[in-house]
Amino acid sequence: MASAFLRVEYADITLVGGREENQDRVVAAVAEHAALLLVVDGMGGHAEGARAAEVTQKTILEAFWHTPHPLFDPLGFLHMTLGRAHEDVVRLGVNLPLEQRPRATCAVCIVQQRSAWWAHIGDSRVYHLRRGAVLQRTRDHSHVELLLREGLITAEQAVTHPMRNFVECCLGGDPILPDMTLTPRIPLEPEDVLFVCTDGMWATLADSEIATRLTASGGTTPMREVLMALGQLAIARAGAGSDNTSAAALRWLGD
Repeated sequence: MASAFLRVEYADITLVGGREENQDRVVAAVAEHAALLLVVDGMGGHAEGARAAEVTQKTILEAFWHTPHPLFDPLGFLHMTLGRAHEDVVRLGVNLPLEQRPRATCAVCIVQQRSAWWAHIGDSRVYHLRRGAVLQRTRDHSHVELLLREGLITAEQAVTHPMRNFVECCLGGDPILPDMTLTPRIPLEPEDVLFVCTDGMWATLADSEIATRLTASGGTTPMREVLMALGQLAIARAGAGSDNTSAAALRWLGD
């Protein structure tokens, strides 16, 4: 029996912020029976961050379009495809000293069959939003996230912590496969929103703000407008040193 067609609203945006170059890549890829949301953040402190992000997006997107939908094994797909993307980014820097090799963080979410699955590496995030609340979000692979989890700092202190930009794993760099966090099947309800974003988006926004803005309109405001307003707010709060700011969102409308 064929899977029901996806009924969704979706959009993606990317803003350069206060940087000279946009090293983020973002896409919402929607087919009849499956959708993929992806953000990749090229690490600006390393050579060719934009190229690392471009290669990651290309590898994951090509795998999605060349795999039958709905995906038979979404978690297996995420694990294998992120591993392949890591290998492709590692190859970019194979002749460079380790500290100069291209790197990127990544968050990816699959939506199909009334469910979502996701994975992330680094501090790009996935959020699952419902009726103004964050049901779940990914936990960054970062030192600051560890401090938060241990109760050693507050959420407010995390925003200005001197190590807030230090991630503990990423795509590229060391050939060893990085730690990645895979989230098993999450059942969806009509009007649920899946949201993926780079740290330029979430760094100056409270989770509650993200949830409220993305679910409050109930679809009356186009998703792209909501995303653009959210991105511009994040950049305005960060000021002159604002980062590249990118996100993709999908509202599942039900069967």
